[in-house]
Amino acid sequence: MATPDGVRLSVLDTERAAKQILDHRYDSQKVFLVAKRPETYLALVKAGVPIKEINVGNMSQTDQTRSITKSINVVDADVATFEQLDALGVHLVAQMVPGDAAADFMPLLKKDRRS
Repeated sequence: MATPDGVRLSVLDTERAAKQILDHRYDSQKVFLVAKRPETYLALVKAGVPIKEINVGNMSQTDQTRSITKSINVVDADVATFEQLDALGVHLVAQMVPGDAAADFMPLLKKDRRS
């Protein structure tokens, strides 16, 4: 019920996802990873999963967050994680919908730091 016909869905914890990706279980498929927090992606990259690019999508606003874009809100720990991902060679972009232009995400974080 959660996917269109012909699309398979796996809901996995980080460790199992990394193992299955690295065991080539999905080599014949397109894989779309979705996580609530950037720490999940950092854990996957550190486990050896070859993630080249992450589209930083909607991150909800709370009393603890600050706004980077109108749909991306972060805490300091998120910023530190994004900086680590960038240092590991992962390209970070912000693009809410396919029709929007993709914006390089790191300058948006750096702009926030200067504010």
